[in-house]
Amino acid sequence: MEIGDFSIGQVVRSIKGRDQDKVFVVVGIVDDQHLLIADGDLRRIESPKKKKIKHLAKFNIISHEIRQRIVGQVKINNAFIRRELERLGVRSRD
Repeated sequence: MEIGDFSIGQVVRSIKGRDQDKVFVVVGIVDDQHLLIADGDLRRIESPKKKKIKHLAKFNIISHEIRQRIVGQVKINNAFIRRELERLGVRSRD
């Protein structure tokens, strides 16, 4: 469940588009060019954003809790994603 340097649970920042400078977590891999990202607020887990890899910058942070839940197909909610991003100390630039 990895593509290049990106894996499920990886914390990323958008560098292009309307969501520029927002922080997300990778919740799915579509193909070798696209990822599914969510932040539990702007992009909820029910409708993650499909984003090109070249429009993302990765942090060297992986949320193992989110990764385990997604890979194990355990239900995950938006509040959990928001709390996890806050716990990891990453914040979007406003």
